[in-house]
Amino acid sequence: MPSPRSPLSRLFTVLLAGVLAGLALAVAALPGNLLGGFVTKSVLGAYTELPDALRTPAQPQRSYLYANDGKTLITTFYDVNRTDVPLAEIAPVMRQAIVAAEDRRFYQHGGADLRGIARALVANVKGRGTEQGGSTLTMQYVRNVLKTDPTRTAAERQAATEQTVGRKIQEIRYAGALEKTLSKDEILNRYLNIAYFGSGAYGVAAASQRYFGKAPADLTLGEAALLAGLVQSPDEYSPIDGDKNKALARRAYVLDSMVATHAITAEQAAAAKAEKLTLRPTAQPNGCTAVAQGHDDWGFFCDYLRQWWLTQPAFGNTVKEREQALRRGGYTVITTLDPKIQQTAQQQATKVYGYDNKRALPVAAVEPGTGRVLAMAVNRHYSLAANPAGQANHPNTVNPLISGGDSVTGYQAGSTFKLFTMLAALEAGKPLATGFDAPAKLPTRYSSDADGNCDGKWCPANANPQWMDGYRMMWDGFGRSVNTYFVWLAEQVGEDKVVEMAQRLGITFRAGADADFAKNDAENWGAFTLGVAATTPLDLANAYATVAAEGTYCTPLPVVSVTAANGDKVAVGQPSCKKVLDTDVARAATDAARCPVGQQSAYGQCNGGTATSVDRIVGRPVAGKTGSSEQNATETFVGFTPQVAVAGIAANPDDSTDLVGSAVQARVIDAVARTIRTAVDGKPVKDFTAPSRELAGDPQRPQPQPTPQQPQPPQQRQQDQNLPGNILRWLQGRGRG
Repeated sequence: MPSPRSPLSRLFTVLLAGVLAGLALAVAALPGNLLGGFVTKSVLGAYTELPDALRTPAQPQRSYLYANDGKTLITTFYDVNRTDVPLAEIAPVMRQAIVAAEDRRFYQHGGADLRGIARALVANVKGRGTEQGGSTLTMQYVRNVLKTDPTRTAAERQAATEQTVGRKIQEIRYAGALEKTLSKDEILNRYLNIAYFGSGAYGVAAASQRYFGKAPADLTLGEAALLAGLVQSPDEYSPIDGDKNKALARRAYVLDSMVATHAITAEQAAAAKAEKLTLRPTAQPNGCTAVAQGHDDWGFFCDYLRQWWLTQPAFGNTVKEREQALRRGGYTVITTLDPKIQQTAQQQATKVYGYDNKRALPVAAVEPGTGRVLAMAVNRHYSLAANPAGQANHPNTVNPLISGGDSVTGYQAGSTFKLFTMLAALEAGKPLATGFDAPAKLPTRYSSDADGNCDGKWCPANANPQWMDGYRMMWDGFGRSVNTYFVWLAEQVGEDKVVEMAQRLGITFRAGADADFAKNDAENWGAFTLGVAATTPLDLANAYATVAAEGTYCTPLPVVSVTAANGDKVAVGQPSCKKVLDTDVARAATDAARCPVGQQSAYGQCNGGTATSVDRIVGRPVAGKTGSSEQNATETFVGFTPQVAVAGIAANPDDSTDLVGSAVQARVIDAVARTIRTAVDGKPVKDFTAPSRELAGDPQRPQPQPTPQQPQPPQQRQQDQNLPGNILRWLQGRGRG
């Protein structure tokens, strides 16, 4: 198909102008009563005959993603770089310039300007090029709508630009019908929002940003004249992609035309012509890999939001329709991402491991009671850029290392899973004061022939017997992370109840072997309480957020609100929550979770913790739990206040055999605690509510207490180890990939 200003197009313009000029003469010779009928029925047609796209335009627009402040732009999504703006937000000089450049008699004609067509014929035949066209702004608008209408077939869209007299007559009829229904300003507004200005910019809003980095309301006379001059031949005149000299010549023509239409004075035109062409090319970001410069860490959250979007029926019946809605629907999305919390989480993650480190610290922050995801950070660039040879996911990756999905099944979170055993026990009626004389090694009912077995039985051990062994209750069993206490407690409650509790709080088993255990053999998953199942920081943070919200589970949510292009609110963004725990059960678990972080329970039963530095860093009521997987392959900490829950897991996402080591645990704790501090900064201090005396029980310890008085171990060196070979593989689901 020839371009709008190709030689063939120029020839067609001359021929068509001749036909229409002849038609104009013929019409002029008709008697008055016949003339009115001819124009109305044969040329102008009726509004009811218009295609739906012309009556109710459905043009693609760019969607915007903002942080939770509603101002910080994360990125945009689009197939076509276009955003509608009302006429009041377009500089008056821009409106005047486009009329002067394309249709001087716009406010006089009724849609088709036969006098203008005849004048264009004369001008073009005299060799003045195609500075004067035969199409009015209304006719151009009709053509633009029909050739981009997403509801029409490709053949129908192509037909909208065919160089035929029949198509031109139809265009005139549609233009006339529009003029009988819409005001001139409405048509002008629609035209300015759909016209192509070159360099990938559709509509004046996109063009203003693309060429000058500003809103259309802020355009100067010279800038407006330059943009108005582009629509005749956008690719040829574009000062970015085309010929700057031609662009300036065309700008001069538009300024002269504005003088001719009395929009400006000759002096104003001369001053604008003398202006140096100053461009501020601004490329609009498109997609998650094009987030704001210097913030490629936002890409992981952006990708999580996009995956969420594709599951929402409000945006279409199929994944394809929802993807198209995001890229063409012109939505304004206020997300839950908090830039301040995200910045701290990212700084802390990269403080533990640099971008080039094969190990990673993915961190997630969630708001209890809403499920809103406040931050998703990891020491990786969200980028499709190539990595050095042999480095699969660093420093660049687009894999969901924080939320899981695709090939990312997650990481073992160690003793953080003891929370689910404690909750199951509390729910079963066992109080916090449930006591057990925890031995250094605990023979279980599971057979094992591996080294270190106890008479053919799997017997997990405490990592620091001198500090952990002895009579324990849930408070200090959780505070000191006593393996043998919690394996015993899980046996009392039933391992299947523990697994179900984890699932109830949102733990998803993405690894095949884990999912199989949970579904088919949960009652025999003895090591589950020691955190051998893979999880993600987002799942873990949200599970602990459920406890922080006193038993209310909320589905993780990445948006605050979504507004459609027409200003209507979309029915998404409201928290989806349900009560999954008795309030007193959640309060009791929280009371025990005060012990690991160096604070005291409401019943004064904390006597040692594995993350005592958290109390000093956060400086307000806080709870949490550490976790170390076998041989310190991973190190985890999750902490929470009533207002935020944050989890971080140090691991090698590409190699589960790469052991991060116990030394990093203190830094993981510090990173999570400082993220919590940022999240609660400036918010009122909220305390946890104490559980009932009934669920606390009678915390009477046998005398004498077997626990030796000695300094606690340096930064939680509790290790969920001593799972012998074959039983470990069976319980843990080794080889899941």
